[in-house]
Amino acid sequence: MTTTRRTFLARGIALPFALSASTARATAASSEQLWSRVRSPVGMAYDAHGALFVAEWGAGRVSKFTPSGERETFASGLSGPSGLAIGADGTIYVASYSSDVIWSFSPDGKRSTHATGLATPAGLSFDRSGQLLVANRRTHQILAVERSGLRPVISDLNTPVGAVQTPDGGYVVSNIAGGVTIVRPDGSRLEAGQAFSTPGPGIAITDSGRVFVVDYGGTEVREILLSGGSRVYADGFSSPVGLVVTPDQSALLIATWGESAIFRIPLST
Repeated sequence: MTTTRRTFLARGIALPFALSASTARATAASSEQLWSRVRSPVGMAYDAHGALFVAEWGAGRVSKFTPSGERETFASGLSGPSGLAIGADGTIYVASYSSDVIWSFSPDGKRSTHATGLATPAGLSFDRSGQLLVANRRTHQILAVERSGLRPVISDLNTPVGAVQTPDGGYVVSNIAGGVTIVRPDGSRLEAGQAFSTPGPGIAITDSGRVFVVDYGGTEVREILLSGGSRVYADGFSSPVGLVVTPDQSALLIATWGESAIFRIPLST
C-alpha cells in the first residue's frame, strides 16, 4: 500500500497526515466515485443549471463539471483557490487563500476582484438573506462582505474555515484547529465537534436545515446535532475536504485530497 503525505492549506497551521492511496473504503452509506484527478479540491458549488464548480487549490484553477459529466477548466492561473460559492445571479465567488482576496467571475469567466483586506480566507457561503460570508481564518472570524467593506459576524473563533447559517438565524462553524461551533441566534455557543480530529472547510446545509461537516484529519463526514455533538454519516474517505449538497437534495458530494477524487453518497430523509 502506497502512502503519501499532504498538508492542507499550508500557510498557517501545517497539518500533515499520512494518507492511504488505496481506494478501499467502508461507508455508512454507499458511495460512488464520480471524478478522479481533482487536485486538492476545496470549495464546491452548483449553479442554477446544475453544473458543479470546484476550486482545485493544488492546480490553481476552478473546474466545471456539466450535468452530463463533462469536465472543463473554467478559470486557471489562480493563487490558492479555496472557498467557492455561487450567487443567485450566477456570479461565481472564489477565495484566494494565498493572496487574501475574493474574486468574482461572471458566468462567462470574466474575473474581477470582489473583496480585499482579508487574512487567509477559506470557506465561502451565503447567509439566508443572500449575503456572502467568508471564514477569515487568520483573524478567527466569520465576515460578511458588504458594499462598504467587511463586517464581522462572529469573532473569537478557533481558526474557522467554513460556516453556514441555520434556519433559525444561528450559525455552524468548522474550525480547522479543532471544534465545530454552534452559534445560537442569541449569541450563545455550543461545541459540537468533540468527535472530530480536524474539521475541514467542507460544511454543507440542506434545505431542511441538516448540517454536515467533513473531518479532514480523519476519514468521516459527520452530521452535526444542533443540540450538541455529531454522528457519523459516512466513513472511509481519505482526507475529505470539500462538501456540497446536490440541487435536488438527494445526495452529498465529497471531495477528498487522499484520493484526489469526488464521491457521491445518498442523502437519507
